[in-house]
Amino acid sequence: MNERLVHLEQLLQKRFSGLAHIECALNEVTMTVQSVNYLEIAKQIKVLPEFGFEQLMDLCGVDYQSYGDGLWTGQRFAAVSHLLSIQNNWRLRFRVMAEQDDFPVLPSLTGVWSSANWYEREAFDLFGIIFDGHDDLRRILTDYGFIGHPFRKDFPVSGQVEMRYDPEQKRVIYQAITIEPRELTPRVIREENYGT
Repeated sequence: MNERLVHLEQLLQKRFSGLAHIECALNEVTMTVQSVNYLEIAKQIKVLPEFGFEQLMDLCGVDYQSYGDGLWTGQRFAAVSHLLSIQNNWRLRFRVMAEQDDFPVLPSLTGVWSSANWYEREAFDLFGIIFDGHDDLRRILTDYGFIGHPFRKDFPVSGQVEMRYDPEQKRVIYQAITIEPRELTPRVIREENYGT
């Protein structure tokens, strides 16, 4: 195990013992916090010089509904941020679980790291995670009329409607999706004389 990662883990344990679950595995330090402590801990790990995580590199939503072949018993939705400290030359995976599965709400990190803006919009759009305090939480990748959140594990694999431009009506229309079933067997296996 890398000495720097062990040192970071020890610093986090010393400062946030009882407020966070901290583990070092696969050459990464992961800090999991409850949503009530999320914003305060985020502010501290940014400004305190022993941590110095001045950059949020990424934030994504996660749906744990079928994680571990359905053996997962914790909350369903999480936001995972990847933080970087240039001055200390280390990284941290910072995870928070939403308390409610049917209406996941988490505090927004845009007041701490402005780069969280579009990442939180993406997590809202694709997973339906609401970021309380985000000043412009709206869809960023799907159409404004889109219903649902396509990265949720329970989202239907084939949708019900598609959007397309109709040149005859000179407007965008929605219509039921029609998908023709097709054979997915590779051509070489379907050949009668294959392998002879």
